[in-house]
Amino acid sequence: MAELQAGAQIPEVRVTPDKYLTVRYAGASGDFNPIHIDEEFARAVGLPGRILHGLWTMAQVARAQSEAAGGAARLRRLSVQFRGMGVPEHEVLVTGTVREVAEGRAIIDTVAEQDGSQIIRNAEAEVAL
Repeated sequence: MAELQAGAQIPEVRVTPDKYLTVRYAGASGDFNPIHIDEEFARAVGLPGRILHGLWTMAQVARAQSEAAGGAARLRRLSVQFRGMGVPEHEVLVTGTVREVAEGRAIIDTVAEQDGSQIIRNAEAEVAL
């Protein structure tokens, strides 16, 4: 568990989704949109190839905030803005800063980026301390 004080950085989470992640996640989530599982289709509609599910990326944000607070049970609220597309086989970096601590809770601002571009920004979590 990180020391959650206003202005403190939470520990980074770095994860590199393998090339089969989108297929496995499609099965787990039920989201079989071909932009996630069919390379040729994704390219045909103007994407760089298969793209990560936004909710998988959001889960990495939730993971970073939960780990910083001491476990998933401490996550009380999470909101994010999806602002870019992630792709398999490129590292996703999640970073965050504690904005405030009061009354047994902390508010953490977080971003997720890949290859220098934010794919989730303005993420905000409330965690119990």
